[in-house]
Amino acid sequence: MVKWISQRSSEPLFWVRILVGAQYLVLMNTIDNTKIPDFVSHVTKTLQDNGFEAYLVGGCVRDLLLHKKPKDWDITTNAHPDQIQACFPVLKTVYENNFGTVTVINIPADETQRDVTHVTQNDQVQITTYRSEGNYSDNRRPDSVTYETKLEKDLERRDFTINALAFDPSNGQIIDIFKGQCDIKDKIIKCVLNPEIRFEEDALRMMRAIRFSTTLDFAVSGETLTAIGNKASLLKNISQERIRDEFVKIILSKHSASGVDMLQKAGLLEFIIPELEEGIGCEQKGAHIYDVYNHLLHALQHAADKGDSLEIRLTALFHDIGKPATRQYDRNKDKYTFFGHEVVGARMAKKILERMKFSRETIDLVVSLIRNHMFFSDTEQITLSAVRRIIQKVSPEHIWELMEVRECDRVGMKKAEAPYRLRKYHAMIEEALRDPISVSQLAIDGKYLMETLHMKPGPRMGWILHALLEEVLENPALNTVEQLHERVLDLDELEDKDLKTLGEKGKEQKESANEAEVGELRKKHRVK
Repeated sequence: MVKWISQRSSEPLFWVRILVGAQYLVLMNTIDNTKIPDFVSHVTKTLQDNGFEAYLVGGCVRDLLLHKKPKDWDITTNAHPDQIQACFPVLKTVYENNFGTVTVINIPADETQRDVTHVTQNDQVQITTYRSEGNYSDNRRPDSVTYETKLEKDLERRDFTINALAFDPSNGQIIDIFKGQCDIKDKIIKCVLNPEIRFEEDALRMMRAIRFSTTLDFAVSGETLTAIGNKASLLKNISQERIRDEFVKIILSKHSASGVDMLQKAGLLEFIIPELEEGIGCEQKGAHIYDVYNHLLHALQHAADKGDSLEIRLTALFHDIGKPATRQYDRNKDKYTFFGHEVVGARMAKKILERMKFSRETIDLVVSLIRNHMFFSDTEQITLSAVRRIIQKVSPEHIWELMEVRECDRVGMKKAEAPYRLRKYHAMIEEALRDPISVSQLAIDGKYLMETLHMKPGPRMGWILHALLEEVLENPALNTVEQLHERVLDLDELEDKDLKTLGEKGKEQKESANEAEVGELRKKHRVK
């Protein structure tokens, strides 16, 4: 039998004594109630005022103990769903599941048409009746749920000890049957009771263990890792959407590369992205000091260190995934070649992302970045038109993301983050993206001259436009339809010889202005 006893002391901290069998576990911890939103406190107090037990439970308690801001607020109670709803007659409540969970939202109950998707997490609480769960025949959800009257039965069903914590804001009690506070202090992930049973109940918990390790910077216990290895194949029973969501959280963590490597070493990666394992031991030689797999992990971690977007991180992880399939050995040069690996890799990434049910927008961007990541060449030979073609392929909106991927690729080879060639390419991209100084910037154009002033196409039209450009470069205020219209009438009175002279002068002025702008760009990037 498990019992707990809590009492206040005169100090800010208070003791919690937990009797497990014949042993007492003595802990000293407290939670700052000011960190709990008013609405959440109101919900627990309302349940208690109606004669029910009510505790904050799970991840929100863990996060409060870690001095983190909880993303969600969960309450557990001995009240049944209908009783929970009866406690909040004037608030909107939602009960649309078979697991005894009621969501209470901080908006009036009669506002039935109000969109609740924009309600903040601090203004909605999920309340679950104490429960135990039957068998998990599909390794995803319980076949049956039984309402319980005791809190300890509800805590027994939870995944990890750090999540099997309950807190009563009214008196400061922390209920900790499974030494979760000790594991928080020791920064370790352990399952509640038997880990293999926990993973048989919901196989996604194996990924969650690794996700918590990466997001909280905790270690996973040896017993838990062993159980993951034994039960890894159960992940096949989990939907791709749920796997994707956990994988994304790992990828977006500070330790994303370690997370992916933990998935691999625990035997889970082959049931998530087996294509990545093809890079293990795939030697590259040449400029690469890592095999393909470790190169991808280093590229990913650089993206994580810089706080890059999900799309850039996915691209960094997959950009060379096509190398194992395209590797050829060149005996004469004693090196491997990977011709077309970016094309093969883009196709592989597309299949992976579609299999994992990523959004079409994410898939299209990642595939485009992988397909074009081999754009880099000698900046002493590459032309501005070639740079413009790359921009056209990935679009101006995403060209800098492609440069981020290239940087991740180089750092993944243990090369300098911003060498001269990379800076030079940045300068060339800015030059290609900038608005050129040309007659197209004038308020009137050749079409205007033909349709409004009935001028004929020919050299005179070009001389006039360049003459106008020179005057506008000197005085931008002249660049209006009205003023340029009058100026065209004057210029059209000139002889060809005089008009040509003005036009040529305008061309020289344009070229000089262009050179000045390009010079500033190159100076900015410290290149020639």
